Amino acid sequence: MSFYPVPSRPAILGVEVPGVDQGAVDRSGAVVVAVPVSALVWPVRAGSGGDGRSALLVAGAKPITGGEPVVWCTVVVTAPAVVRRDGRVQAAGRPCDHARLGAAEQELDRLCGPGTIDRIAAGVRPTGTKVKAVARREMSVAATIRAVLLMTVMPDADSREVLTTLLGELTAVPWQRPHAVPSPTVLSTWRTAIGEAPLQQLQRELLAAVGTEHRDPAEHRDPALPRVEVGGGLRLGAIDGTVTRMPDTAANRAAFGTAGQADAGYPQLRHLHVSDALTRATLGVVCGPAGGDQAGRDKGEAEQALLDRMLAEQPQVFGPDRLWIMDRNFPGVPRIKAMLATGSHALIRVKSDIRLPRIGPFAADGSYLTTLSGGGTTVTMRVVEYHVSVDGQTTPELFCLVTDLLDHTTHPAHQLAQAYRWRWDGSETALREAKSTIHDAGPGTGAILRSASPELIRQEHAAWIVGTELVRAATRSAAALAAPFAKGPRTGQPVAARHLSFTTARRTLIGTVRAGTATASLPAPARAAAHQRALAVIATARVTTDRHRHRDHKIKTRQPFPHAPRGITTRTAPTHLHVCGTTAA
Repeated sequence: MSFYPVPSRPAILGVEVPGVDQGAVDRSGAVVVAVPVSALVWPVRAGSGGDGRSALLVAGAKPITGGEPVVWCTVVVTAPAVVRRDGRVQAAGRPCDHARLGAAEQELDRLCGPGTIDRIAAGVRPTGTKVKAVARREMSVAATIRAVLLMTVMPDADSREVLTTLLGELTAVPWQRPHAVPSPTVLSTWRTAIGEAPLQQLQRELLAAVGTEHRDPAEHRDPALPRVEVGGGLRLGAIDGTVTRMPDTAANRAAFGTAGQADAGYPQLRHLHVSDALTRATLGVVCGPAGGDQAGRDKGEAEQALLDRMLAEQPQVFGPDRLWIMDRNFPGVPRIKAMLATGSHALIRVKSDIRLPRIGPFAADGSYLTTLSGGGTTVTMRVVEYHVSVDGQTTPELFCLVTDLLDHTTHPAHQLAQAYRWRWDGSETALREAKSTIHDAGPGTGAILRSASPELIRQEHAAWIVGTELVRAATRSAAALAAPFAKGPRTGQPVAARHLSFTTARRTLIGTVRAGTATASLPAPARAAAHQRALAVIATARVTTDRHRHRDHKIKTRQPFPHAPRGITTRTAPTHLHVCGTTAA
C-alpha cells in the first residue's frame, strides 16, 4: 500500500458514481478505476515500426464477474489525446505543465489568490542561451519556481530527487514528445535563467497576505484560543536575527563575507525575521551580508541595521495592534523612536550597563518611568524589572525591560514580565524550525544553503522563506479543523498552530506533491478534498509544548570546544518571579 494518498476518480471530469454521495466519494479519495484485463487492448498495429510509446485502451468492457482479473488504476493526468497513424495513443503537452505542489500550493492560492505561481511565471522571460525552444523544453518558468520551493523543504534530497518528486508519475505517461526527469544541470540552468526576482516577488506577496491574515479579526474569532494578555488588546510579535551558511565559493565570500575572522569559516547570510509570537508565522524578512568590521569588511549588516531597513522598507508590518518583543541586542533610541512612529509598541530587554534614571515615583506595580537618550533624541519609557530565581541557584537573574506602554493600570508589570518569555517561542523556536528544512541542519554541522552564486543564494533564500511559511500556513489551517485536546493538561482546550508538528506538516505536504501531480487536471471539489485530507493528517500530529525537563541533559554530539563540560547537571524546580519595586506578600 502506498504511504501517500492518491486522488484518482475525481480527476476524470464528468464521471459520477450513481447511488453514492459524491461528497463522501471525494472526501475518501479511495475510489479507483477498475478495468477487466480482458478489456485492455494494445492499439499499435503490428509491424508499424514505431517506438511503442502508447497507452493501453479499454475496448468493449462488460460487467465484471467474480474472480475475474481486474486492473486497478489510479489517474495520473487528464490531457488531450494524440492518435498516431500507427494507432499509438499519446498525451498532448509536457509533464512540467501539469506538475503542482499539492496542498502547499493550495495554501499559497488560498492566501494570494488562484494561480499565483503561474501568474508570476507569466511575467518572467528566461535569459541565457542554454534554454531550448519552447516545444522541446523539459522545464518551464513555473516548474522551476515550484522545483526551487520544493528543494527548500527537502533538505536531504538532491536536485534529481526533488524533480522526481515534483513530476511523480507524469514522466511515465506516453507524451507526444518523449520526456524524462530533467537532470540537475537542467535545473541549475533554469534557475540561472529566471534569476532571483520571481521568488522574491512571491515572498513579498505571501508575507503581505500572511500579515493581512493576522490583522483580520476573523482569524482570532474564537475566544477560547490561547492568547497572551498584556492589556489593550495588543498581540505579541517577536523580532530576532540569525545567520545561515552557504557554500564557500569566491563569489559568495566576496558578496556576503563571514561573521568570523577574515577568510575564516563559511560565508554567511544574515537575515532578520519579524514573526507572530503565538503562531510563529513570518510577517516580514530582510537580509544582507554577514561580513562585518571584525572581518576587515565594511559591507556587513548587523541585526540593528537590518531592523532599521525593515522599518524604512516595510513599515506596513508594524501596526498599532502589536507589541514587539526584542532582546538586548536591539535597543537604540533612534531605532526605538522610529518603531514607535509606526504606531507599534515595543518591549525590549536592556543590557546591564545602560543607565535608566528614574523620573517620578514607583508605580503601584513596581515599574517606573525613565528617559533614554542617544543619537540626538530622547524618549520616555517605562521600566519593568524582575528577578527570575530557580531553586538550587544561589543568584537570581535580573531581567530589565523597557516599554513605551506607560499606563501601569492598563498594562501591568507582571503581564509584561510574563509576555517576554514568548520571545523564545516566537523567534528562537520559529527560526530553529525553519532551519530544520535546510541541508545539513543540526547541532553537529549547521544549516547550509546549496547555491554557489550570490544571485542563486538570494533566490534560494526567498524560496526558503516561502516554503517554510507555507508549512506554517498548513499548520494554521489544520489547527482550525483540529478537534480539541482529549487528554492531558489541556483537555478540552482548542488546538493552536504551535501544538502541531512542523516536521510532520512538512512531510505531509511533500507527500501531497508526490500524490497530487494531477492537480492541474483536477476539478475544484477534488482539490479541496485532497487538501482537507492532508490537513486532517497534520491536525493529528500533536507535540508537547511548555514541558518541564524530567531527567538530566545528555550530550549527544561532539562538543564544539575542548573545554566544554562533559556532564551537565539539570535541576527541575519551580520558578519564582519577583517584580522589583513591589513589597513581597
